[in-house]
Amino acid sequence: MTGPRPGARLARFLTSRGAIQDPAWHRAVLAVDRAAFIPETVWVRDSGDPAVFRPYPRDTDPDIQRWIYEDYALMIQVDDGHPVGDDGSGRTPTSSISQPSLVVAMLEALDVAEGMRVLEVGTGTGYNCALLCERLGDENVTSVEVDEGVAEQARATLDRLGYKPRLLVADGAEPVDGEQFDRLLSTVAVRRIPPAWLSAVRPGGVIVTPWAPGPGFSSAVLVRLVVEETGAASGRIIGDAAFMLMRDHRYDAVGISAFVNEDAPSVTTGHTTVNPRWVSDRHPGWTVMLGHLVPGLGYASYEAAEDDFAAAGEASVFVVDRDGDSWALGEYVPQVGQDGYEAKRSGPRDLWAEIGAARAAWERTGRPGRDRLGLTITPNGTHRLWADEPGRVLSGRHAWRHQARPG
Repeated sequence: MTGPRPGARLARFLTSRGAIQDPAWHRAVLAVDRAAFIPETVWVRDSGDPAVFRPYPRDTDPDIQRWIYEDYALMIQVDDGHPVGDDGSGRTPTSSISQPSLVVAMLEALDVAEGMRVLEVGTGTGYNCALLCERLGDENVTSVEVDEGVAEQARATLDRLGYKPRLLVADGAEPVDGEQFDRLLSTVAVRRIPPAWLSAVRPGGVIVTPWAPGPGFSSAVLVRLVVEETGAASGRIIGDAAFMLMRDHRYDAVGISAFVNEDAPSVTTGHTTVNPRWVSDRHPGWTVMLGHLVPGLGYASYEAAEDDFAAAGEASVFVVDRDGDSWALGEYVPQVGQDGYEAKRSGPRDLWAEIGAARAAWERTGRPGRDRLGLTITPNGTHRLWADEPGRVLSGRHAWRHQARPG
């Protein structure tokens, strides 16, 4: 091939760091200019206020010009296209062009061959879709995007560059005309694998998706599932994958105070032997197990004031069921030999007991990291997390031996 290659600069950056291993995907990256898929405005997290994303012009900001050709994700939409700030700033990232090394890792995990048909969930900017077209041909690529504005921009860019995949504006969790594909690639995270994905992939086919079993504990993990003749799908966690959640899988952006009423008559007080600090343990295997075994869990930790030396290290830790009306409070005090922590709870779920049971399951299994964990989805949608092999299912149903007791 002669003449300049549109993606040469990014391909050189990625290959020099070992991020591309498959020559076929290397050729695809060489052929596609990532810059062509980035809109005029991108949003960058404010260094002074990490909860705010401010708009920056793509063509005049030198940092953004550099990031386009390096291993950075860039936000291309906030607040579902309606920035809440008067200056165009936003609070919630809702679409992005993903980190290139992660894009390639997910594409290589598909393990495609010539002639295979791929369903992509989450068209986004269209960059991923263009890489799929380069590798497999336009006629073998179907891409679904729920946001009409994002989809139209991607369609225009792909058309301008000569790509003609099948593009649909639809909910990616729903079936696509009853068709079956050889591969399914999701560029949005899900809390639960949609049942339609299993029926959309032929037996022996592969699903690669970010999976986010629990909010507030870690970014999503990347899973690679193989669909079985029974209609189930099973596979291992293969890495980290920081992706935005599918819209129907998001939680409302409300604080812990929206769930907690310490003055309600249903509140009970007592003690728990479950260490309240366990919910903030960042061990990557534990965060997956906790999110899966205690579904809907959210937490907030309120630390003792820095100048309160008598209470140094103490914290009030709240845990809540974001899908229901249960919550609990644990008062952490760093004392050696203590037999419990002051606690309160309300609602039908005993969250401290569930957290304790999940911790016990993790301990019994030898504190597995993500590299030992896998996931099986049954045809009826049941999610089973396992360690080492699919028969070793991890369960938190065993009662925690030190249930919260009256004070």
